[in-house]
Amino acid sequence: MENQKSVLVTGASSGIGYATALEFAKRGYLVFAGARRLDRMKKLEVYGVIPIQLDVSSTESIKKAKEFISEKTGGRLDVLYNNAGQSCTFPALDLNDELIRKCYEVNVFGPMILTRVFSPLLIEAKGVVGFTGSVSATLPFPFSGVYSSTKAAIHSYASVLEIELSPFGVRVINFVTGGVATDIAETRTLPDDSIYREAPGIEEALLERQQMVKRNKPISAEAYAKKVVSDFERSKIGGPLNIYRGKQASFLTFVSYLVPRFILKFILIRKFKLSSIFRFLQEKYSGQKMHKD
Repeated sequence: MENQKSVLVTGASSGIGYATALEFAKRGYLVFAGARRLDRMKKLEVYGVIPIQLDVSSTESIKKAKEFISEKTGGRLDVLYNNAGQSCTFPALDLNDELIRKCYEVNVFGPMILTRVFSPLLIEAKGVVGFTGSVSATLPFPFSGVYSSTKAAIHSYASVLEIELSPFGVRVINFVTGGVATDIAETRTLPDDSIYREAPGIEEALLERQQMVKRNKPISAEAYAKKVVSDFERSKIGGPLNIYRGKQASFLTFVSYLVPRFILKFILIRKFKLSSIFRFLQEKYSGQKMHKD
């Protein structure tokens, strides 16, 4: 194990994390696959992957993982892939305090604390830190305000981290991710007290948004993982920070920066079947005073 490069992949119980852990293992890495549920990672053991119980929203759990991995690798970690993610595709006004905090704990605070806790191992190995970003960080997808803001936070964090870690020989990669076939999509319906619920067609529009990735022929998690692992292997100080992976990742990012906002709004409202819904709400609440606890 001392001569074998080591990797920690978070959110490895399914989707991108599972596929990436498997791809690293196939290329000869010593892989630690972290997730809250060990049973979902059982099949990875056949390939030599070591599943560890890891809750990225718990600092205590992160520290225990660091101690375990440090013991196994002699105090080194070549790759930390912060991939664990929490979906919260809901209208911003309908996400309660618990859901908002959970989304930030998993998508933002977890990767930040993981990176800090594992930094001595990464510095020792002159390793690389990766993040699963998203095109949602720059595109104003309806019903994605909280999720998009978590990804925007990670993009900004990675941008600064790349500068701060460069003196130590540690590289940073932010994977700006487009469509990938995973099971992260939101499936919950609107709460009974949602201000949007009274609008005809709102459930269909929400479903259209929640299934956006699935309906646009995403690439497989396995295909994504192959490219991501190669990106980790090719990374170098001074190399690109943002790497675009997944269906239409480069195109959508290009659109988000170059297309005027009023045009983007028009396209997104039409795409997610919100035109009649917004007209209904505008007519109903025009001139009325709003009361929201």
